[in-house]
Amino acid sequence: MSMDSRPQSQQSPSDTHLQQSRAVLTLAALGVVYGDIGTSPLYAVKETFNPAHGIPLGVENILGGISAIFWALMLIVSFKYVILIMRANNKGEGGIMALLALASFSVKKLGRPLTPILIAGLFGAALFYGDAVLTPAISVLSAVEGLEVGTSALKPYVLPVSVGVLIALFLVQRHGTATIGALFGPITLMWFLALAAAGLHGILQYPGILGALNPLHALGFVTLHGFASFAVLGAVLLAFTGAEALYADMGHFGSGPIRLAWFGLVFPALALNYLGQGALLAVNAEAIKNPFYLLYPSWALFPMVALATAATVIASQATISGAYSLTRQAVQLGYLPRLNVVQTSAKAIGQIYIPGVNAMLLVAVLAAVLGFGSSSNLASAYGVAVTGTMLTTTLLTFFVIRYGWGFSLPLSLFATSFFVVVDAAFLSSSLLKVAEGGWFPLIVGMGMFIVMLTWLRGRHILFNRLHASDVQLKLFLDLLFLQPPPRVSGTAVFLTATPDLVPHALTHNLNHNKVLHERILFLTVSMKEVPWVPFNERITVELLGHDCYRVMLDFGFMDQLDVPQALANLPQVSDLDFEMMETSFFVSRETVIPAATVPSGMALWREQLFATMNRNAGSPAEYFNIPPNRVIEIGTQIQI
Repeated sequence: MSMDSRPQSQQSPSDTHLQQSRAVLTLAALGVVYGDIGTSPLYAVKETFNPAHGIPLGVENILGGISAIFWALMLIVSFKYVILIMRANNKGEGGIMALLALASFSVKKLGRPLTPILIAGLFGAALFYGDAVLTPAISVLSAVEGLEVGTSALKPYVLPVSVGVLIALFLVQRHGTATIGALFGPITLMWFLALAAAGLHGILQYPGILGALNPLHALGFVTLHGFASFAVLGAVLLAFTGAEALYADMGHFGSGPIRLAWFGLVFPALALNYLGQGALLAVNAEAIKNPFYLLYPSWALFPMVALATAATVIASQATISGAYSLTRQAVQLGYLPRLNVVQTSAKAIGQIYIPGVNAMLLVAVLAAVLGFGSSSNLASAYGVAVTGTMLTTTLLTFFVIRYGWGFSLPLSLFATSFFVVVDAAFLSSSLLKVAEGGWFPLIVGMGMFIVMLTWLRGRHILFNRLHASDVQLKLFLDLLFLQPPPRVSGTAVFLTATPDLVPHALTHNLNHNKVLHERILFLTVSMKEVPWVPFNERITVELLGHDCYRVMLDFGFMDQLDVPQALANLPQVSDLDFEMMETSFFVSRETVIPAATVPSGMALWREQLFATMNRNAGSPAEYFNIPPNRVIEIGTQIQI
C-alpha cells in the first residue's frame, strides 16, 4: 500500500506534518502568487469585447473571445510557466533576475558572449517596474469602479477612493507584510470561490457558452476579423497579467504548492468566471458596460466591491513586494547602486522594505491613476510591460535549456520557439496602443534600463580608473614589512573589491596615521550567481604573513548581507577570533567627478547620471550591516 493510500490513523507524524506544510504553503501562495492574475476578470472580458475593436458582440464572437481567453490561460500560464519555465529555477529561486543569473552562468562556462543575454535580461527586468506601477493602479481602480455600477451617483467618488486606498497601501509598507500576511490566503480563497460560484450561475443561464472550450473558436476569433483580430490580442492578454509572479515567487513557496494552487483552484475558478461572463453577454449584450459586477445579483454587488478591493490590494502588495525583491537582487548583482533595505521580519528574509523604491512607486502609481482616469484607459497601457517581460523570460529560458541543461539545439528551439511566437504576437498587438497609453510603461522601463546600464558601465569605468596603477598586495606587504610601521592593538578590516590589489584605504591610512593594527584582514565580499550560499561555505581565509589575512565572503543574491554575522564564523575555519569592539572597518568612498576632457566611453549626461547615483548610493557600512561606530570612511575623488 502506498503512503498516499494509507488511512489517516496509520500515517506517520512526518506524513501529517508534510501535508499540513503543503496545505499552508498552498494557501499562502493563493494570496501572494495569484493575487494579480486572480483579479484579471475585473477588466479582461470588458476590454476584450470593447466596441472600439470593431468586432460585433454576436454569440459566435462571444464564444471566440472567451475561448481565446481560456486557451491563453492554458498555453501561457499552464504550459509555459507552470510546466516549462518553473523548471528553470536557480537553486529553487525564480524571477527574471534569477533567470538572468542562471542563463549568464550557463553561457559563461562555455565561453560564449554575455552581452546580448545581459541586455535582454536587464530590459525585461526594467519592464517589470512598469508592471509594478500599473498593477496597483488598474487593479484598485477597476475594483472601486464597481461603486458606479450600483448607482451613478457614486461615480465622482471612484477616483478619490482609489487614490485613498493606494496611498494607505504604500504608507503601511514600512510596517512590513508579516502582520497582515496571514489574511492574504483566506481572503484570496474567498475571492476565487466567489469567482467560481458566479461563473457557474452564469453558465446555467446559457450552457451553450461551454462551446468556448473548443480551441477552433479561439482560432477563428483571432484570425477571421482582419486587423481587428490582431488588435484584440492586446485585450486578451489582460487575462494572464501576473503570470510572471508564478515564477518570481517560486523561491518563497516551492513549485509544488504553486502548481497545486493553480490546477486545484485558480485555473478552474478563472475559467468558470470567464465562461460565466461570456454567458451573461450572450443573454444580455448591454452587460458589456461591466460584465464582471453584473454577473452577480444586486444584493451581492457592494459586498463584491469590498471583496474585490481587498483582493486588488493583495494583488498590488504582491507586485510591490516583487519590486522590492527585484531591486535587492539587482543591487546585489551590481546592476543598481546600494539602497537602504529594511528587513521587516525577523523570520522571513523575503519580507523587506525599500523606502526609495516605495516612494517612487507611489508617485508613479498616483500619476497613472490620475492621468488615465479609468481602468479602460489603463488597460491600453498595461500590455506592453507584461508581454515584454514574458518574451524576455522565454528568450532567457532558451539559453538555460540549451547551455545549462545541455539539450540539443533542435529540442531547445522546439521547447521555446512556439512561446516566442505567441509572446511576440501579444507584444506586437500591445504595441499598437503605444499612443493610447502604452508609452507609459515603456518610459518607465526605458528609464530603469538606462539607469541599470549606466550604473553597470560606470562601475566598470570607475574600477579601471581606481586600479590602473595599483600594486599587487603580496608584493606591497613584503616591501612594507622590510621596515614595518608601528602597530597598534586591535583588528583592522579593509574592505576591497580586488583581493589581489592594495586597497586605497590602506595606503591612505598609512600616509595619514603612519600605523598599522596588530592584525589586518583584507575583506572581499563576492556575490555569486546563485540565490543562496550556505553558512558553512561563505567564508575562506588565506594567511599572507605578518598577521595579515585575506578573507573572502560569498553571498547569494537573495542572502541578507551581514558581514559581522559572517565574520563571527571565523573561528570555525581558522585560528582567528572576531571581537566587534576591538575591530575597525576601513571603507573607501569615491566621489565621482564627470569631466568631458577625460575619455570614458560614456556621454557626458550619462557620466553625470552615474555621478549622481554614486553620490546618493547607500553607505557600504549600512549595506553590509556594519555598526557605524566601527567604520572609518576614507574618501577619494575620481574623474571619469
